[in-house]
Amino acid sequence: MNKNMLGASIAGVAVAMLGLAFASKPLYDTFCKVTGFGGTTQDATERPDDILDRQITVRLDANVADVPFEFRPVDRMTTLNVGATELIQFELTNTSDVPVRAMASYNVTPHKAGPYFTKLECFCYDEQVYQPGETITLPVIFFINPLIDEEPQLDDVRTITLSYTFYRADDGNESLASLGDLVSEH
Repeated sequence: MNKNMLGASIAGVAVAMLGLAFASKPLYDTFCKVTGFGGTTQDATERPDDILDRQITVRLDANVADVPFEFRPVDRMTTLNVGATELIQFELTNTSDVPVRAMASYNVTPHKAGPYFTKLECFCYDEQVYQPGETITLPVIFFINPLIDEEPQLDDVRTITLSYTFYRADDGNESLASLGDLVSEH
């Protein structure tokens, strides 16, 4: 192999690695969304037809990272039948004297319940600007997919924790931090 071919091969490998680096976050996000990996929840546009007798308690957790917010669930927990639709609310206050653009990341534990925790509506889908001193109520509408009952390894799931973490959204940055990135920093 001559020097020119070796140089071209090395340059090609470097370009391919750079391309994979840029594609890794979107690919990882897609993988998590499809599989529920790491407690990633699912999205739906319709409610399920079946409501089961099985009940699951959902605990609510609210956190902030690098934002001047007070953020809390209105109620700490709710119990619902699998397949039933539930509305929960969080309250957020921007305690600063400047507008803050932020977004919330989310997950559920135990992680194995992620593929069955399904949101119809969530404040976490888009970054938003919160005005100085503003207090708002943030709704989430969700259900636990009845398919959870068909998985024997999920028979022990009686409680699910839904956790949100608000973080500052960077100007023009399409690739926002994930909850996994926030957790690994601690």
